[in-house]
Amino acid sequence: MQNYGKKVFINLPVKDLEKSISFFNSLGFNFNPQFTDEKGSCMVISNSIFVMLLTEPYFATFTKKQVSDVKSTTEVLITLDAESREEVQQIIAKAQTLDATLYSEPQDHGWMYQHGFADLDGHQGKIAYLDASQLPAQES
Repeated sequence: MQNYGKKVFINLPVKDLEKSISFFNSLGFNFNPQFTDEKGSCMVISNSIFVMLLTEPYFATFTKKQVSDVKSTTEVLITLDAESREEVQQIIAKAQTLDATLYSEPQDHGWMYQHGFADLDGHQGKIAYLDASQLPAQES
């Protein structure tokens, strides 16, 4: 099978682009100015993962379907990894100070610790720390 995914671009509709940029910038994310204008902005997650924050009217030009109201429906959950449990907790605490809402309690599975929040528009995501050395043994 051919490898099609060298980079990932996640497109999210936002109501107020400047507020969304400020929110994610305050969480420590950077934006690529080459792909930023009044209609959208490119948030850099890694060298190969990007989130395009697009104004709702502009986002609507890419689909024939109705744009989801993410305050009342869930279209996708995005999970980003953290370096430690403490970093998960720090990011969640910071997001809360920026008016994010928590949609779940922290989940501790021993080998994985995760906690989720919704951004200003209601997009849900999780921050997770995975400790592969603690993975349960697979029975054969």
